Amino acid sequence: MRLLIIGGSSFLGRAFAQEALARGHVVTTFNRGVSSPDVEGVEALRGDRSDPASLAQLADREWDAVVDTCGYVPRVVLASAELLAGRVPAYAYVSSISAYSQWPAQRPDESMPTHECAPDAGPDDGDYGVLKAGCERAVQQAYAGGALVIRPGLILGPFENVGRLPAWLLRMQRGGRVLAPGKSDQPMQLVDARDIATFTLDGLERGLTGFFNVTGPVGNATFGSWLEDCRAVTGSDAELVWVDDAFLLESGVEPWSELPLWSPMDGESEHLWDSSTEAAEREGLTCRSVRDTVADTWAWLSMSGPAPQRPDRPQHGIDPDKEQRILAAWDARS
Repeated sequence: MRLLIIGGSSFLGRAFAQEALARGHVVTTFNRGVSSPDVEGVEALRGDRSDPASLAQLADREWDAVVDTCGYVPRVVLASAELLAGRVPAYAYVSSISAYSQWPAQRPDESMPTHECAPDAGPDDGDYGVLKAGCERAVQQAYAGGALVIRPGLILGPFENVGRLPAWLLRMQRGGRVLAPGKSDQPMQLVDARDIATFTLDGLERGLTGFFNVTGPVGNATFGSWLEDCRAVTGSDAELVWVDDAFLLESGVEPWSELPLWSPMDGESEHLWDSSTEAAEREGLTCRSVRDTVADTWAWLSMSGPAPQRPDRPQHGIDPDKEQRILAAWDARS
């Protein structure tokens, strides 16, 4: 298969390129060449998809399928999809669980409505989830409803450029008393970028279309087991100190960024870690263990040094002095 990957050099796009090459596909990537080196073996085209003149490089080319891993603005995605429609028969767009309008208050399956957003919306017409819904509509419009739309949950794995798992791994490596948020038995639902690539490429190879939630099975980890995996693979002597949600909020801890993947669980986030994956599983979705993902990510970090960081995402991890102040206050309260 001749495959075009829009993106293809960092994290999820890199996982697609590596998996496609391993299958013997001929892979072209289209990206700006500024975030990470391209995978060895691809044909790398340089360009900015938001620039019509740059995007025009793709106008005279043909591929069997395209995977769009970095579409965030509907009108930009619409331009790409319209340019390729008619010459590239299959289009896979990587969206997000965040596109669902009623998540995480309700459990999402593929029948849940997505946010209202026009297929030609601009970058200021909504937040991340709203714009992802608009990007989905852009692809569906260009491909007359015949695209493959992937809605991942929380993505982890080697080459992560968001900094969530790397932040916890590096914190565990330092050892000592570690601020562990919420409840250790809180179920999670995590997915490896490589498993998303495998499912999507399997689908493209057999002509699959439609919408699919692609994430790990519910409860494939708990917050406690995930942090224990981080401690184990780093060989750390860290001591986990579990502190409840209310105390963390009182102490000014920022959910998601300072303690990655932690968010207070209430009625508005009841189904944060509870997305339906039945449709994808019927089409063959399988996911490796979270422990394997953690171990492989640590092996990559150990070899590569500091992890790359997407400029549009905040730095993850809590300041060590703030962490110790909160632990001391928790000890005094207890």
